[in-house]
Parts: sequence; structure tokens; C-alpha cells
Amino acid sequence: MHYNILTLFPEMVENGLNTSIIGRAVAKGILSVDAINIRDYTKEKHGHVDDAPYGGGAGMVMQAAPVCDAYEELCRRLGRRPRVLYMTPQGMVFSQSIARELAKEEDLVFLCGHYEGIDERALELIVTDSLSIGDYVLTGGELPAMVMIDCISRLIPGVLGSDLSAEIESFHDNLLEYPQYTRPEVYEGMRVPEVLLSGHHKRIEEWRRRESIRRTLERRPDLLAQANLSRKEQEYLKELLDAIPDSRQPEQGEIPE
Repeated sequence: MHYNILTLFPEMVENGLNTSIIGRAVAKGILSVDAINIRDYTKEKHGHVDDAPYGGGAGMVMQAAPVCDAYEELCRRLGRRPRVLYMTPQGMVFSQSIARELAKEEDLVFLCGHYEGIDERALELIVTDSLSIGDYVLTGGELPAMVMIDCISRLIPGVLGSDLSAEIESFHDNLLEYPQYTRPEVYEGMRVPEVLLSGHHKRIEEWRRRESIRRTLERRPDLLAQANLSRKEQEYLKELLDAIPDSRQPEQGEIPE
């Protein structure tokens, strides 16, 4: 996977992504990260990439030309026009399913805005996807881009120590991950569940699936409507629901009937 980030602050992206698991994957050649400074493509003699908005208003707007020129130069270098993801609170909320789709791409371009945003004409010309990490506003698109890159990268073979790690974590089968434990067996009077010490792999797997269902019901019942459950697991979910007092029952539509 080749990540290309169009940004006014390349050092912020480079410092954030060249560490830990992502940094090791870059060092191994599994991933590449190219932070492209949009300022390098301005024709303003003082290096400006923004101007006052037409129609008035607070703040400044990033100009279309430097953004588009940076992208077009990248396309010439790559010999193709890769998908462009614009980081904006107006976009579709990023999710694990979107990450899985994007992990199939060979190249991705992340466009990071600043100030009051980017001239709409640049967005119309080059952006293919508008994405958000939540309903709040940040000072720029670099942090959302790094969040998405981290999530997408974990789904690329070889990035994690075990490809199984990415398959069984939260949101796999639309369920939250089961609780995890390590040594010691007893801490502050709290014991590790006996089943995890049994060495019985089938029982451990069954316990983990049940705990995932229970935790999802408690914390994110909205996910259960699309959860992939066996008949036995559906029966277990019904048992959990029957044990909930009526005053605490999730609202209709949050879980499968």
C-alpha cells in the first residue's frame, strides 16, 4: 500500500506515522508514506496557499490551484489517478467496513484541509471520497488521515505480527472484542476466568464468542442488527435479553428480533 498525504504540515504526518507498528511496516517495505507539501505548488511569491473567501466571512480558504497541481504532479509520477480521500466533518463517518474496502487499493491519497477549508472547485475536480472520523471539528485533516491510515494498515497482510489479529478484534462479525487477560492469574483479588486456563481450545472459543455478544449488547447494541450469529448464539443472545429488566431493554430496532 502506498499512502500519499497532501498537507500543509508534512512533518506532522511523517513524525506520527514513522513509529510503532506502522513505522516498522514502512521500514520493511510493506507500506510507504509520502507526505506532499502543498505549499511547494503555490505560484504566490510569498508562498501563500490561502486567501479570503468570496462573499466575506471569517478565516481564510485554501486555494484550488496548489491543491490540484500537487495532485496532478503525483498522478504524473504514478502514471495513474489514485483515489482521493478528503478529510472533512461533512463526510461519511469512517468505519471498519470502509477500512476493509480501502485496504484493497494499491494507492490512496489523503487530502488534508486547514483554515476554513478548501476551494470547492478543487474538491469537485479531484476528490473521490469525503470522510470524517466523527461529528466534531479539528484544526486540520492530518489527525483524521493518520487515524484512517493506522486502521487501514492493520488490515494489510504482513503489517501485524499475525494476520489473525486483525480478524478477531472489535467489529469482526459486527461484534466487540472479548475481554483479554495475561499474567498473573490473580490481581487485586480478581482471577482470570478458569476457561482460559483450561487449554481446551473449543471451550475457549465458545467463551470468547459469548463474551463478545454480551459485551456488544451492553455497550453497542446497535451493532447486533448486522451481527453474524449462529442459531446457538442467537439463543444465547435471547437469554441475555430475557434477563434484562424491562426498564433497561434496548429500544426496538437496535437488536435483531
